[in-house]
Amino acid sequence: MILLLKEEVYRIVGYCIEVWKTLGYGFSEVIYKDAMEVDFIEDGLTFVREEELHVYYKGKTLRHKFKADFTLFGSIIVEVKAGEEGINNAVISQTLNYLKASGCRVGLIINFGRSKMEYKRLIV
Repeated sequence: MILLLKEEVYRIVGYCIEVWKTLGYGFSEVIYKDAMEVDFIEDGLTFVREEELHVYYKGKTLRHKFKADFTLFGSIIVEVKAGEEGINNAVISQTLNYLKASGCRVGLIINFGRSKMEYKRLIV
């Protein structure tokens, strides 16, 4: 079985592990996103932070938009969480909606809110 964008996803997870090892848990999401952004910039990664994603309904663009935490390599949506509840169905549904709106096929949910960092890879 070949994983879509396998190397890129492993690379992103590696950055997140580094953030986790340095900061631990207990911070808000924005702190983790700031730390991730520092590493992405230092390594020259192609990314967009909080990219606005349009939603279409019956051929019309809706007024409200999603904001994905990160879009990396132009093809991976990364959603960052810092909740003790972990990666639940609501977060999975949210990320799947971001994938649908963005046209990206790979999503990565990172949760820094527990005593151990966790992640989940989604493919549509």
